[in-house]
Amino acid sequence: MIEIVSRDRCIACDKCIEVCPTDVFERGPDGVPVLARQGDCQTCFMCEAYCPADALFVAPQSHRLPAGSELLDEARLAEQGRLGSYRAQIGWGKGRTPGAARAIGPALPGAGPRAPLTS
Repeated sequence: MIEIVSRDRCIACDKCIEVCPTDVFERGPDGVPVLARQGDCQTCFMCEAYCPADALFVAPQSHRLPAGSELLDEARLAEQGRLGSYRAQIGWGKGRTPGAARAIGPALPGAGPRAPLTS
C-alpha cells in the first residue's frame, strides 16, 4: 500500500495522480500530491514506478502499516535506498540512459531523445 509521498523529493509533476488506477492521490494546495484515499490503494506500484523523483514508497503489504513501523520512517527509507527502489528494480531508476532496457518507462528530464526500438 502507498505509505509515503516525500514532500522534500516531490517535484509536483502529477505522474502519480495520472497513473493511479484507483485515484488514491489528490493534488495538495501546494501542488504536492496527498494520499486522499489510501485505503483504495491496490499495491500495484504504478505510482512508484512512474515517479521520476523517487518521492514515493509503496510497502509490499496490501494493508496499512501500524504506527511506528520502520517502513513509515522516510529518513530511514531514504538512507537505506528504499524510496524508489521498485523503480530501480524494474530498470527505471536513476542513471538509466536512452536505449537502456529498450528505453522503457517515462522520459527523464535531461535524458535526451529516446533511441528507436529495434527487434
